[in-house]
Amino acid sequence: MFTGSYTALVTPFREGQVDYEAFEALINHQAEEGIDGIVPVGTTGESPTVDASEHIEIIRHAVQFSAGRLKVVAGTGANSTSEAIYLTREAEKAGVDGSLQVCPYYNKPSQEGLYQHFKAIAEASSLPLMLYSVPGRSVIQIDVETVARLASDCETVVSIKEAGGSSDRVNKLVQAVPADFTVLSGDDPLTVPFMSVGAAGVVSVAANLIPGVISRQIKAALEGSFDEALEIQKHYYPLLSVLMTLDTNPIPIKSALALCGRCTSEFRLPLVGLTEDKTETLKAVLSDFDLL
Repeated sequence: MFTGSYTALVTPFREGQVDYEAFEALINHQAEEGIDGIVPVGTTGESPTVDASEHIEIIRHAVQFSAGRLKVVAGTGANSTSEAIYLTREAEKAGVDGSLQVCPYYNKPSQEGLYQHFKAIAEASSLPLMLYSVPGRSVIQIDVETVARLASDCETVVSIKEAGGSSDRVNKLVQAVPADFTVLSGDDPLTVPFMSVGAAGVVSVAANLIPGVISRQIKAALEGSFDEALEIQKHYYPLLSVLMTLDTNPIPIKSALALCGRCTSEFRLPLVGLTEDKTETLKAVLSDFDLL
């Protein structure tokens, strides 16, 4: 269901409001550069700091601006099952192609709790669901056995965004799930290693800034041209790394977009912008890649 290159979109703000003009321009850039799909209002889209009405409106605009050129996989996960169901149903009404369901964070459910959470969402909507295992944000992961159980029991659970940092876990996932269930990398620097053992693409942060590069890399890997994909990875690794490690995502990527004139560097508390020294580090890397 979900293969190829997907961009975890930032949510541009201006004077406290969502900047839909900048949002449309970002989406147009994705379509023009060959990206397969977008993921609005995930973690990179600052979903924890938008209210429910904004969340739904951002999704509606993403569908409108994509105009059928891109798949839209809306971030509608939550640590409350009822909230996730509500957002997923609203996203379905908006005409999205699928839903990204993050592993519930902070309340730390058991694996049985995770199974029941995702199963309830699957039963409440007909949307294809992409699970999202990200222990760095959620403290816990969705165990391989739980993913396999969901894939077997819920026909709409068709994919997972894997951000656990382990190629061996991707190996185990690929062994455990049906052939048509896809694993996507959730970490740009690990995309090629993950795809070499069976992942089918990426949900990329860096693609906000370099969508054409990410699109070419994923197409090369899917076509078996791993030498080309690896060359792209090696060349762009310093940029991919700084976007993931300079500060908490999405602070580096939105700051980079702001430096390139694509949106403001406005965040909502408790997120704040880069310090002066980190900004200089980011500028230097962007300059190295002729992005400024």
